Amino acid sequence: MNIDYSELNRVDLNLLIAFDVLHAECNVTRAAERLGIGQSSMSHSLNRLRRLFGDELFTRCPDGVRPTPRAMALAPAIRSALGIIQQNLLHDGVFDASRADRTFILGMPDSIEVPLLPRLLALLARDAPEIKIRIRAIDRFDVLEQLNQDRLHLGIAGLLTEGGTQHKRRKLYATGYLCLFDPFHLNIDTPVMLEDYVAVPHVLGSPRGDAHGVVDDALAIKGLKRNIAVVTPHFAAVPFVLKSARLISTVPERPARIFARQFDLATSPVPLPLPESDVSMIWHSSYDKDPAHHWLREVIVKLTATL
Repeated sequence: MNIDYSELNRVDLNLLIAFDVLHAECNVTRAAERLGIGQSSMSHSLNRLRRLFGDELFTRCPDGVRPTPRAMALAPAIRSALGIIQQNLLHDGVFDASRADRTFILGMPDSIEVPLLPRLLALLARDAPEIKIRIRAIDRFDVLEQLNQDRLHLGIAGLLTEGGTQHKRRKLYATGYLCLFDPFHLNIDTPVMLEDYVAVPHVLGSPRGDAHGVVDDALAIKGLKRNIAVVTPHFAAVPFVLKSARLISTVPERPARIFARQFDLATSPVPLPLPESDVSMIWHSSYDKDPAHHWLREVIVKLTATL
């Protein structure tokens, strides 16, 4: 590639950084805070970007700013360029977790957060005390967009879509399901029989609030339906709802066992075949060679292998 240095000299690297952060946050105030500058300085950078690219780039909307089509077209190239600079010029390939001061933003549903986060925090307290974790709730439908906007460093979820060429993915484990209920208030035999399973009202944890899940697909094959009495987007609320109630829930195996111990709930195999769900982690390729990010990925692989 021939480089036109006189043309490239018009571009201030700090402007590209400001563009990338603003595209990620879609809010001038939050972008300024993330860069550690004042809002007026951020607005000044935005004005310079608009002159540089001859486009409004970000227009006002009720909750911040919205990228124009031109900004959306520029974003992948700018992110890629910044990623190359960071990986090849700023990292020496050595990462000392015990001395690192870094914040990672992880996205996961609470069905994964419940078994994983306590183990991760215990390891960090022992091996990497200055590393901080921020958790954002996600589902498999929005994780790719959040990675593209740099709102996440790493996503962990089940049934993830493949993503694009800019995404990297690694399977962590496959999970089955268990029935979960309060045996002191729901008097049914274990293992739970299919007749009882469809007769008892169900609690469904659904990130999007949909009253439908893998159980309903499996029941439909048999010409059956269940009675879904409660739908909550907060999976961690399920054991609280089950306690002291005549309800049953179908829960991924790892958090089901944790809930059973903590809330004195009973578990039972699900009385019909359900497909296992692959849980994977996914990240943007701009972080693929980052030593700190690689270290975190390997830590999560080891932790999930022992869940």
